[in-house]
Amino acid sequence: MPPANILRRGCPRPPSGLGASCLNLPPLRPAPAQAQIVHAGQACVVKEDNISERVYTIREGDTLMLQCLVTGHPRPQVRWTKTAGSASDKFQETSVFNETLRIERIARTQGGRYYCKAENGVGVPAIKSIRVDVQYLDEPVLTVHQTVSDVRGNFYQEKTVFLRCTVNSNPPARFIWKRGSDTLSHSQDNGVDIYEPLYTQGETKVLKLKNLRPQDYASYTCQVSVRNVCGIPDKAITFRLTNTTAPPALKLSVNETLVVNPGENVTVQCLLTGGDPLPQLQWSHGPGPLPLGALAQSGTLSIPSVQARDSGYYNCTATNNVGNPAKKTVNLLVRSMKNATFQITPDVIKESENIQLGQDLKLSCHVDAVPQEKVTYQWFKNGKPARMSKRLLVTRNDPELPAVTSSLELIDLHFSDYGTYLCVASFPGAPVPDLSVEVNISSETVPPTISVPKGRAVVTVREGSPAELQCEVRGKPRPPVLWSRVDKEAAMLPSGLPLEETPDGKLRLEHVSRDMSGTYRCQTARYNGFNVRPREAQVQLNVQSVPPVPPEVEPSSQDVRQALGRPVLLRCSLLRGSPQRIAAAVWRFKGQLLPPPPAVPAAEAPDHSELRLDAVTRDSSGSYECSISNDVGSATCLFQVSAKAYSPEFYFDTPNPTRSHKLSKNYSYVLQWTQREPDAVDPLLNYRLSVRQLNQHSAMVKAIPVRRVEKGQLLEYVLTDLRVPHSYEVRLTPYTTFGAGDMASRIIHYTEPINSPNLSDNTCHFEDEKICGYTQDLTDNFDWTRQNALTQNPKRSPNTGPPTDISGTPEGYYMFIETSRPRELGDRARLVSPLYNASAKFYCVSFFYHMYGKHIGSLNLLVRSRNKGALDTHAWSLSGNKGNVWQQAHVPINPSGPFQIIFEGVRGSGYLGDIAIDDVTLKKGECPRKQMDPNKVVVMPGSGAPRQPHPQLWGPMAIFLLALQR
Repeated sequence: MPPANILRRGCPRPPSGLGASCLNLPPLRPAPAQAQIVHAGQACVVKEDNISERVYTIREGDTLMLQCLVTGHPRPQVRWTKTAGSASDKFQETSVFNETLRIERIARTQGGRYYCKAENGVGVPAIKSIRVDVQYLDEPVLTVHQTVSDVRGNFYQEKTVFLRCTVNSNPPARFIWKRGSDTLSHSQDNGVDIYEPLYTQGETKVLKLKNLRPQDYASYTCQVSVRNVCGIPDKAITFRLTNTTAPPALKLSVNETLVVNPGENVTVQCLLTGGDPLPQLQWSHGPGPLPLGALAQSGTLSIPSVQARDSGYYNCTATNNVGNPAKKTVNLLVRSMKNATFQITPDVIKESENIQLGQDLKLSCHVDAVPQEKVTYQWFKNGKPARMSKRLLVTRNDPELPAVTSSLELIDLHFSDYGTYLCVASFPGAPVPDLSVEVNISSETVPPTISVPKGRAVVTVREGSPAELQCEVRGKPRPPVLWSRVDKEAAMLPSGLPLEETPDGKLRLEHVSRDMSGTYRCQTARYNGFNVRPREAQVQLNVQSVPPVPPEVEPSSQDVRQALGRPVLLRCSLLRGSPQRIAAAVWRFKGQLLPPPPAVPAAEAPDHSELRLDAVTRDSSGSYECSISNDVGSATCLFQVSAKAYSPEFYFDTPNPTRSHKLSKNYSYVLQWTQREPDAVDPLLNYRLSVRQLNQHSAMVKAIPVRRVEKGQLLEYVLTDLRVPHSYEVRLTPYTTFGAGDMASRIIHYTEPINSPNLSDNTCHFEDEKICGYTQDLTDNFDWTRQNALTQNPKRSPNTGPPTDISGTPEGYYMFIETSRPRELGDRARLVSPLYNASAKFYCVSFFYHMYGKHIGSLNLLVRSRNKGALDTHAWSLSGNKGNVWQQAHVPINPSGPFQIIFEGVRGSGYLGDIAIDDVTLKKGECPRKQMDPNKVVVMPGSGAPRQPHPQLWGPMAIFLLALQR
């Protein structure tokens, strides 16, 4: 007898936990598997690095070819697998059962470590690996940004220009900046600064031109190089900087909302009002592409013979790589009306479903129109306009009906009210045909009933033939009939819709199949008839098979999870077929034939085949196939057996997940999740958390240990030190003793809080477009504006307003009032907070203000009490020029009920009066008794002494950026 661990010749090796039987043949002398990887593709170089690792370098787009040369008896089986490399932090595994691995036109994401595993059941498997490094160099992108700030005392304007060059490459690119043909460096020119911004991983270089000089107006070239690795040539991009260089600016020739008639020719011009170099204009349509026949050329969009389907948003975008792109949007509305419907609503108060004299009656009329609010309705009775009276009322926008619906209400219905009512919908002055609907009210007007004709409750047809399901509706008027499926597993009708309307009550099906079998529901619609509880009935459809029919099996695919060491029973069942019996059942594991299951007596006629695994192990994990055949054909069940954990499921309804941190410009995020079916596999040991900022490559990876995880248990982890206002990709992978489970990922976005104040700080930095729920007062003269240093108007008024927000970073936003023309003395702008529920006696409003300019007016803080009506009271006020500094105010308030806070900016005597606010905090309790030391005010760069901001108010990032500006 041969040893138990040696296979007999001609027998495939079964996985662990499976039995096997085979004829005993003389065994050949076994030999363990050995492997060696050789390359045969277009490699740049294959070398040994400093840790004795084989590295295969290849250019992106070339062909990768690796061969795994194996020896041993029996002939070893070869399996190629890959783990992710530098191009991706996600674990990947793609199995290839072949000695040669060939990848045409290899991509950068396919770099990583490739393993060749050879095993034949003798000894331990042979495993060899090689690291594949894909080299590439993209075209560089050069953008230009400019900041303008005033220098007090020197009477000149300083302009700082940033030329930002970005490229994707492997290996990291080397950057060379040139002015004309001269290479630039720190040591040769004090007016330039070349540095690498944080969090860019060496793929971005910034050329900073400080305090522009005449010689700085020149052509600049950014040259990137990977030092000719794999023969990849250098690439370059050039930008010419002049004294007229400016970001793009746009205006439209039409209003932002454009309403037109169908059939008209629409022309919209997108006009450039600024930008050097000349910006490129592009039109887009959302959703979907531009309409057929539309022509976009030189900023002009032309749509001939516009139709209702062409309605939507059209965007004009201008780009010239200077500053931010400019964008204007037109909402095109093409007048149209369709789907005129009516409803008869008996007396709702008396809960009646019939028309009765002495009770109220409401007739409603509605059309689907664009624009909906411009539709007008007119009611007629017996051909004459309906006259309003105490008993006949015409209303619009009934809250219980669709928007813009006209209703005619008859109070205390009389016999004289019987007649024919006509509702006409129209667009006044537009060439859109009117739509009308007619309703007859009489003693014969009764609610509907529905039933199935005798002998039609069960319909039996042969597969492939047509079928007609019928329900009869009685009543006057007769409403449409709505059809749906009753079966939960087949909720959709054959048309692919969950609900289908038929005017005559007949549902017609063509070429029915067996999956159309089941119960169908017919019910009356609540429109074009009585607005009452729907009446319904059911019809059973049976579809007979046409023999012979190949088998259908279930499950077609099943993911089977089980803990290590536990048994698993796999069952493949014959769902339907003709003949309805199993002629043969064949099982395979990873493509290899398994011993047949025990024979079953023919008299039992089994409708399934089973395979039992005594214990799930790493070796027995994988793909199992069961092929079931009858006399006509075959079908396959696929089982994926594994002991790895299911993926976690993120919880998206966490209340207030974002926590902003005062002044630091960082935020934290409360991440919550549940574990899907934690008891299906071995207990969870920990989670692997990966957090990556969008548009960045590096990720923070951390292990989160856990104890026993229950099904439905809400787990939580707080992500900290996230940068405002960036978004992040979060990946969460569970780990058990088996190894890594299924990964789940989601994107988290920064949103500032809009909730009522709580005991912790609730600071609004105005970084989000929603500005923490603040709104512009509709009763003031003008609005507050949200901007940052990058969105400032380069031609804004000097000697007023802040150059940056309180943090000193160009990306930070703040709110300000623009006092240039057409603003006049005394004009007011009001910014109103959300409504807060008062849960404490005292609150403290803290905020930073910037009041710089010789025409500064006033900044007022008001409290609007909502206890009894709306009452505004002054809580704080400040007037006049306070210098080019951010200063902080603490204002105590004691609202008596629900309240809002209002920031009111008042325009002074001239245009040099811009007022700004930032970092507004509403906090329970009293304000600090000790006010801020005047030495702790934040002095803006370029405003004179003191030059150094206080570290409590400016984080390290802001101090670093200030140092760069100097």
